[in-house]
Amino acid sequence: MLPCPAPDSCLVYLIRHGATEHNLAQPPRLQGRRLDAALAPEGRWQAERTAQLLAQARLQAVYTSPLLRARETAQQIALPHQAPVYEVEGLTEIDVGRWEGMDWATIRRQDPQWCELFEADAGRHGYPEGENFQQVQERTVAALGQIAPRHLGQSIAVVAHNVVNRCLLAHVLGIPLAQYRRITQDNCGVSILRFQGEKMKVITLNAVFHLLDGQGGE
Repeated sequence: MLPCPAPDSCLVYLIRHGATEHNLAQPPRLQGRRLDAALAPEGRWQAERTAQLLAQARLQAVYTSPLLRARETAQQIALPHQAPVYEVEGLTEIDVGRWEGMDWATIRRQDPQWCELFEADAGRHGYPEGENFQQVQERTVAALGQIAPRHLGQSIAVVAHNVVNRCLLAHVLGIPLAQYRRITQDNCGVSILRFQGEKMKVITLNAVFHLLDGQGGE
């Protein structure tokens, strides 16, 4: 059974979008805000399964990154509730700069010095010609801080991206951005946050049990 919010709190279902062809590539390719890809067939299946999982959550609204892969996921999740879908610029995925569309093996080969800095501390040393994680965390925390107080006593969904969600969860959990890899965000993984009195708490982190059978099980 999904939890119900107290009158003075908001439950936020934080979801990473469904998979795109870039996510499914072997090896996966970086996908920031410059490549606006649609969901792959598996990603659409993941979004449908997530919508089924949250069908009993009584969502009052769904907030989403403006990028297509997030919007398609959000629209599917909103359907059972006939809930409005709102685009929020602050939830847009990180700008990965000149590494857009590249895989990590290629990046390490072509840009080894910058890659070493990034892997040591992505909070300060971000993507070349793009953003760092500190910038993303600031805008993402600010966005959710504006959204959640509008929905006290209600449940909402927020559909965003791998880096966006990791930065937000790192803030709530008190994890330094240099250790962001400790936070896993699978495509259509669901985390639950409770917003209460300007404080946020993680209730569930990256639940994927709804994706472990059928098309998305491997």
